[in-house]
Amino acid sequence: MTLWLIKLLLAHLLTDFLLQRKSWIRERRQLHFLSPYLYIHTFITTGVAGLLIGWTYWPTLIAIFITHTLIDGWKSYRPEKSLYFLLDQGMHLLVILACWGFTFYSWDDLAMVWETWSKDTRLWAYFTGFIFLTWPSSILVGQLTRSWRDHLDQSEALAQAGTWIGIMERCLILIMVLAGEYEAMGLLIAAKGFIRFNERNRPERKTEYFLIGTLISIGLAVLTGLLLKAI
Repeated sequence: MTLWLIKLLLAHLLTDFLLQRKSWIRERRQLHFLSPYLYIHTFITTGVAGLLIGWTYWPTLIAIFITHTLIDGWKSYRPEKSLYFLLDQGMHLLVILACWGFTFYSWDDLAMVWETWSKDTRLWAYFTGFIFLTWPSSILVGQLTRSWRDHLDQSEALAQAGTWIGIMERCLILIMVLAGEYEAMGLLIAAKGFIRFNERNRPERKTEYFLIGTLISIGLAVLTGLLLKAI
């Protein structure tokens, strides 16, 4: 069952990123559902999936062809932004997981899995910890460093980049704390410090802002990881 899922994911990666030409995507953005390359692409995606998992799973292949066509057609109307790229890939992944679930599991099996997950304290604690270290922690760090940030000239793009960097940094540190890899965490912090403070001609207030923000962000991640391990 796991091999079947891996093969289906491989088929998606091969056809959506390696076997799809940029000229097909450009024409699809102009003609949308009237573009022949939209259907050529979904036919190739379905064909590669069939070669890897076998043609006996024809209901899955039909579902992939229809949903891939609709999702890519919908995306052709959207602007080229990372949000829509992530939504597009997320929907494809959900379709693949749904096909896997309905092919190998019954409703009773899925209900049993959900019942097991719903009672797993560690799973819900980890999920809560990671959610806390995303935007809630970003807002908290922003509030605590407001007095320094208000005196800095930062564009909205740079502020958004800092937010994403902080989220990824905290999630990585949480994973390292949970795994007990404190040496790797030290290397990550040292690498960030080298990049941040190796720049010349940086105003002192900006250096203070980055230092305090980094320490608060890292502190939140470490404390969250230690709390989860205690739980």
